[in-house]
Amino acid sequence: MITAFKVLHALVAVGVIVSIIMQSGRAAGLGAIAGGAETLFGRKKNMDAFFGKLTIGLGIAFMVLSLVIAVIQ
Repeated sequence: MITAFKVLHALVAVGVIVSIIMQSGRAAGLGAIAGGAETLFGRKKNMDAFFGKLTIGLGIAFMVLSLVIAVIQ
């Protein structure tokens, strides 16, 4: 059982890293030349909102799994 929690913990950690990498930086929101049209039509904004919520959810899952693993051991 502890092994399953540790594997899930590792997968959530990778998910947190990927979701953070997929977000655009603060400078990209200032009207970058290459992505200005995507931002105009809301595509970039919606993706950033999705990855922001995903990061928060995965971060909470990471903390909960950390506590569960600590209590079980």
